[in-house]
Amino acid sequence: MMTMRKPLYGRKLDDFEVGATYVHPWEVTVDGGTLALFQASFLDATPTYASDVFAKQLGLNGRPVHPLLLLNLGLSFSVHDVSEQAIAHLAYIDVRFPNACEVGDTITAASTVLGKKLSSKGDKGVVHVLTVVSNQAGAPVCTFERKALVRAGAVLGRPVDRPTNAAAPDLGDIPRLPEAMRSGLAERPVRRGGFAGFYEDFAEGDVLCHQVGKTVGESEHMQLTLLMRNSHPIHFDEVYCAEGKSFTGTRVVYGGLVFGFVASLASRDTAGNVLWDLGYDEGAHPAGVVAGDTLFAASKVLSMKDVDELTGEVTFRLVGVKNERPEALLEGGADLFTAELGKDRDARVKAKVFEITRTVRMLKRP
Repeated sequence: MMTMRKPLYGRKLDDFEVGATYVHPWEVTVDGGTLALFQASFLDATPTYASDVFAKQLGLNGRPVHPLLLLNLGLSFSVHDVSEQAIAHLAYIDVRFPNACEVGDTITAASTVLGKKLSSKGDKGVVHVLTVVSNQAGAPVCTFERKALVRAGAVLGRPVDRPTNAAAPDLGDIPRLPEAMRSGLAERPVRRGGFAGFYEDFAEGDVLCHQVGKTVGESEHMQLTLLMRNSHPIHFDEVYCAEGKSFTGTRVVYGGLVFGFVASLASRDTAGNVLWDLGYDEGAHPAGVVAGDTLFAASKVLSMKDVDELTGEVTFRLVGVKNERPEALLEGGADLFTAELGKDRDARVKAKVFEITRTVRMLKRP
């Protein structure tokens, strides 16, 4: 007699145990081809992540793996154990890149359950996890917390992965810069050309409406989703979506890609002289994106911090919107840079698809 099995992955709320650490099964060597495809998909202007020559002047061994590629891989690795049954990704919290990941490094990830809470209706709940992405030596190269909205109950038919539970990582005080950059620059890095936008060119309260948009292609977003190892079918399985399991009725662009697209749209105006991403926080996806949507970005300077003779820190509120230019929304009275969570329904910006706070270490003007 034939035995039919229907394996399912991810977890529902009852499957999560607070304090448990899930070691995700993906193990990926990040090669030059992966970096090339990432750079070809995201128009990022940060010199550290593009140029061996520039990165070596900062004390690094060469251009490191882009932080947003690491974040996307870490998020995607965790889907298998954490969010393949999730309804929505709710929040990015305290994202850091404490060590440089080099081309050829092999990365893995593990997630520790920090908390879970059932909704008042009892049909769903929120799970809160800390994910650590590490290289082959065990050094963390990306750490972040996130919250996901998951269905109540338990997943029936989920295969038992090994190990089912591991020791939670002891991270201590997680740095925000690679070791080679923590003591500051010995001298200014030399570039033949370069973008505008040094530390002195920004001021608290400045708003930048970035003028180039990005229309998301259907095959493009699905290919990048699979490159990252994101296994949630809502991003690439139209039959699954048509069964009523997608809030849009069709495939939804993976949020980590929306994050990357929006950041890259702001990049030439805000990151052309950035040395390192110190972190992201208070991030969310207020609305979904589907193929054919056109994304635009806007940035607001929240704070400035003078660090030393050569560098400073700038904190931006980065916002992504779809199918409308941000300046039109602002001119129409939209409260674009306030988080959507907690707003009255009438005050929400329906076009907003992404928001996060970003802090960077930036060169001063020569």
